[in-house]
Amino acid sequence: MNQSFLILFGAIAAALFAQTSGQLRAPGSSPDDPQPRVVTPGSPGQPPSDAVVLFDGADPAKWTSRDGSPLRWVVKDGAILSTSVHKESGKTQDLVTREKFGAAQIHLEFSIPSMPGMKGQARGNSGVYLQGRYEIQILDSYQNPTYPNGSCAALYGRFAPLVNASRPPEEWQSYDIVFHPPKCVPDGTLAEAGTLTLLHNGVLVQDHVPVTGRTCNAEPGPLLLQDHYHPDAPNTPMKFRNIWLRTLEEVPRGQ
Repeated sequence: MNQSFLILFGAIAAALFAQTSGQLRAPGSSPDDPQPRVVTPGSPGQPPSDAVVLFDGADPAKWTSRDGSPLRWVVKDGAILSTSVHKESGKTQDLVTREKFGAAQIHLEFSIPSMPGMKGQARGNSGVYLQGRYEIQILDSYQNPTYPNGSCAALYGRFAPLVNASRPPEEWQSYDIVFHPPKCVPDGTLAEAGTLTLLHNGVLVQDHVPVTGRTCNAEPGPLLLQDHYHPDAPNTPMKFRNIWLRTLEEVPRGQ
């Protein structure tokens, strides 16, 4: 083993030791680095401390009708109901938040009415629209086959859920959503697809799937609850409760 090789080997070993000894380290490797901010988790059924509570079971003040008309949804027994019986239009109208959002963690619970005389898309059809643009399907998919990317927990028309985690109608179900919207360049073209991760009743059903639209829109948007009225099944209310949202900071990819 010659002397030049020993010198090279020694230099490599010194560099590796410097990295492992903390001379070269990733951000966050020292207790002196900025600490993660504290968020107090909610008790079962309650939101965390930094959540925006969109519906607490009593006050619908953070919502309005999509068309700006007076609110027609009904609050009853801690839930907000789309009754679809308005005599003029036949619909209670889609419900939207007054506030608009970007990247977010969202929790909501829903109860689908029992509609045994209906099949497929006619049975308990509703939806949750992220930014008012990207629909997560709500449907009675318990023993009710339909096209897969239109079933419950689908990113509608794009991605079927990984599994069918639906409960029977009239039982309470939950969505836990992590959403990052698409990124656009100034001319309106897509720079980077958004992403959606979704747990349905605690089961992972959408795993970081890409989110895009017909056009690229980087503006914040509301959360929308769909009133999908079926004329052959009036008086079958869709119920929602315990709706909250946490805004998320956009961290550059790779960090």
